[in-house]
Amino acid sequence: MALERSALEAAGKRYRDEGISRRVRGIAVSAIKEIPLLAQKVPGCVSLGQGISSFPTPEHIVDAVCRHLRESVWTGKYTLGPGLPALRRAFADMLVRERGLWVDPDTEICITVGAMEGLCATVLTLIEPGDEVLLPSPNYASHIEQVLLAEGIPVFFPLKPATWQLDLDALGHAISPRTKAIIICHPHNPTGAVFSKEDLLVVAQWALEHGFYIICDETYDFLTYDGKPYWSLLSMPELRRQVIGVFSFSKKYAMTGWRVGAVVAPADILDHVMKVHDAAAICAPTPSQVAALAALEGPQECVAHFRKTFQARRDRVCSFLDRMAPHLSYVKPQGAYYVMVKFPPQAGDSMTVALRLLHEARVITIPGSAFGPGGEGHVRLSFGSTEAELDEAMERLARWFEKNTA
Repeated sequence: MALERSALEAAGKRYRDEGISRRVRGIAVSAIKEIPLLAQKVPGCVSLGQGISSFPTPEHIVDAVCRHLRESVWTGKYTLGPGLPALRRAFADMLVRERGLWVDPDTEICITVGAMEGLCATVLTLIEPGDEVLLPSPNYASHIEQVLLAEGIPVFFPLKPATWQLDLDALGHAISPRTKAIIICHPHNPTGAVFSKEDLLVVAQWALEHGFYIICDETYDFLTYDGKPYWSLLSMPELRRQVIGVFSFSKKYAMTGWRVGAVVAPADILDHVMKVHDAAAICAPTPSQVAALAALEGPQECVAHFRKTFQARRDRVCSFLDRMAPHLSYVKPQGAYYVMVKFPPQAGDSMTVALRLLHEARVITIPGSAFGPGGEGHVRLSFGSTEAELDEAMERLARWFEKNTA
């Protein structure tokens, strides 16, 4: 069974079981997607839910796609499965420029339908029934469901609640002979943590000793705050045979709806990832690949602007949360654009609180239970929205928590 109580089930929806495969019965649509579905029936909601940036896709990207749609006969056709050769070359150039990481664009990069398809294809490629996959807790909800879809076993190890940093003692105890992989989203969704290089090096050493894979979800690699350095396990040459990187254009270039990402892996692993990619998608949408190419080759000032603005929004939300003490507590995010907010036990479980906030405060939040056992007692807030939306939502939250947790 799925590891969390479905938001739609909590609201009264019932799912058919007869004739449905065990694999699909055992997973749930993430509450990240379900709560906004429920919110469609609640007028006047303000969203701190799904991680959608308020920014439009930069104009130079949109212009490039419009031009190609009008002038290039191939823009409306399939590309080769791994993606446009020019896009893969540009992506490889970006990795050299920003990471000092050289990969072969012809054999080690596949362009995917967002990072989500890339992650799912990677998990289905590596994980067999009964394999254990290590997941920090709390952890991005869809990683959990992807492991379950592959009939693997999610094995949670807690993050340190005072800092949301890796708890290496807990991780060490979670490793077993059945451990096949660990999935690390870094910077971390849902906590906003940026893990230390020293801790990640320990993870790397254990992967080498025990022979398990590391799947790096690099969706927020560009988004750290206060000058916090970012370091990726992809940077270790010793790990090249065991590490798979999954990237996204969604957050970095305000392209969530374009659905384009990339998998970077050794050629002999990527060959198998490509089988799943072909069966599920054939190729990423060609116009979206054109957009991704324009994003990589165009001006990068937009990325710096997004980072600066999100840091200001983080500080804005944190100032609201500071004024809500002692009703609420939190750890200040170091990256991504989420904050996990801890509420008093008397308010109820996290699904109950999220549903009450939706219907009573008209604010969309995500229950912490969606992110594994370590998320219970929290709700996740996204600060991707505009300043006006953030102010209104935080005012509503302040009134609700003062009334219901006093």
